[in-house]
Amino acid sequence: MSWQTYVDDHLMCEIEGNHLTAAAIIGHDGSVWAQSATFPQFKPEEISAIMKDFDEPGSLAPTGLHLGGTKYMVIQGEPGAVIRGKKGSGGVTVKKTSQALVIGLYDEPLTPGQCNMIVERLGDYLTDQGL
Repeated sequence: MSWQTYVDDHLMCEIEGNHLTAAAIIGHDGSVWAQSATFPQFKPEEISAIMKDFDEPGSLAPTGLHLGGTKYMVIQGEPGAVIRGKKGSGGVTVKKTSQALVIGLYDEPLTPGQCNMIVERLGDYLTDQGL
């Protein structure tokens, strides 16, 4: 299965008539493996800061998580595995696998829990596959 298929069929899937606003699978080095057409143009330093927070949990909390120039307030996650962010009625979930970051962006009416489920389920599957 291609990386784009994972994004199109698994991350951008419909749940109760709703879906993520954007999604991507990005290598730890910041290289884009696949992304939705709606995924924002991000800066390499934004991915570096996310990777640093996985190594040093809490490092993003003071400054926020930035992605595509949008700042998200960092909320509860799983240190070293999941970072979650919130901005207004939307937010972001980032799941780290052994080789990649699975990223999902959402806005209402999709709920934070639905976004977490979509992103983390695929991340867990990729981790189980050694990816």
